[in-house]
Amino acid sequence: MNLLKATGTIGGLTMVSRVLGFARDMIAARILGASHANDAFNLAFLLPNIFRRLFAEGAFSSGFVPLFSRRLAAGGHDDAVKFSNEILAVFMPALLAVTVLFEIFMPALLLLIVPDYAEVPGKLPLAVELTRWTFPYLLFISLVALLSGVLNSLTRFAVAAFAPALLNVALIIGLLLAPPDDVETVRFMAYAVLLGGLAQFALCWAAVRRAGVHLRFGRPRMTPAVRELVILILPATVAAGAYQISQLFYAYFSSGLGEGALTMLSYADRLNQLPLSIIGTALGVAILPSISQAIARNDEAAAADVQARAFDLSMLLTLPATLALVVAAGPIIGALYQGGEYSREDAATTANILAILVTGLPAYVLVKVLTPAFYARKDVKTPVYIAMSILALSIPANFLLIPRIGIYSLATVTSTGAWINFLLLFGILYARGHFRMPTWLVSRVARQIVAALAMAAALWGIRLALADWFFGNVLERAIGLGLLVGLGAAVYFGVAFLIGGVDREALATLRRKKAPA
Repeated sequence: MNLLKATGTIGGLTMVSRVLGFARDMIAARILGASHANDAFNLAFLLPNIFRRLFAEGAFSSGFVPLFSRRLAAGGHDDAVKFSNEILAVFMPALLAVTVLFEIFMPALLLLIVPDYAEVPGKLPLAVELTRWTFPYLLFISLVALLSGVLNSLTRFAVAAFAPALLNVALIIGLLLAPPDDVETVRFMAYAVLLGGLAQFALCWAAVRRAGVHLRFGRPRMTPAVRELVILILPATVAAGAYQISQLFYAYFSSGLGEGALTMLSYADRLNQLPLSIIGTALGVAILPSISQAIARNDEAAAADVQARAFDLSMLLTLPATLALVVAAGPIIGALYQGGEYSREDAATTANILAILVTGLPAYVLVKVLTPAFYARKDVKTPVYIAMSILALSIPANFLLIPRIGIYSLATVTSTGAWINFLLLFGILYARGHFRMPTWLVSRVARQIVAALAMAAALWGIRLALADWFFGNVLERAIGLGLLVGLGAAVYFGVAFLIGGVDREALATLRRKKAPA
């Protein structure tokens, strides 16, 4: 597998979805502003996504992909398909049971998570209504995670990476069709979430069948294969649970911080998640099969080489994103969100949250890059212990900091926790001899830092020169953002290429492959 090509495919198609996500948020911000209705929708959107990440995607994929890959290599296509059907037969009824339980107990659950919503007339009932519509999204998107695991194991990354774009298309259509009323608008958005999940499932199901994998919904049985997967993913689910519990505390703390708090946190986190998804998640997905196969061959050197190259590529792309979002948080948030019902004060608060949050971006991405080294060796316990320890510290930290710095406490604690997580994962891999940063990697990352600092200086100059453009008309905002992105990228990659911060050999190889015969 070509790491650069696989990461480019996943990252590029993820970028399509994220751009559509920003279009969705820009429309929603202007129509709804940082309002109680927007808070209610963001909570309704948050909950199924929390449980999606808990039961599916990260934890599920970390166990399913290595086991599917192993069966594909050892037992062939039929054995891998049999394994997938056994998992699907158990996965489906479990998801249905979870969905039904939450639909029944939704009012009590939301009262526990966001108690302060009950103080605002109509806000809690609206949140309950919206969440009852959005929560079945969990069923469809969790099945999408299984189908994506099959496709990724077959190194067919494109469909699984593109599928989330369908959700954003559905939400944009819902926003455009909704009547001019805040409550009706968020209702249309809730309906769109459910339809978007169904569309994602249909797309991935068709892609799996085209790949020659014919899945069916059979009678659930606890086979040895199912038991092996459950034993493998339980610790990872707990690890994911630590992060998701922290997201619930995000909602809990924000409910007492006034109107629009959850909306502003959500919009800031969307920008933070953009490079994390495009770079970190894409690399994590791309390298897990390669590391798993290298470990299966007892080729530790090959596994370490994949890890090192992923580390290099992640820093090449993450360092400029981090400094760009810190330096230009105000102009970017202003250009994207400010306008209509989203005031300049809302935009300024969102920008400050973003600038704090992205200081942890390199750590977030490197956690995604390092974690597959544990999963490929069937060690999912270590990331669990680390994640749970960080959660145990983050909750009291927020209780202490919120009275002092308010809404900015959540971003500060999240960013700090990410760095602690990375340092502990790296330290353990180093101590076990599974990953050491070779000299070439240390030298290259140092050069990337120099290039990123040069870019930051250029962006600061653009920010000062075009200060008013980022809050001007549509054309001025577009030109301002275009100059930020274009000149920033030109300075960073130009300097990085000149001083050796880019793998020139890999670029030359890529150019030779693209050249006509």
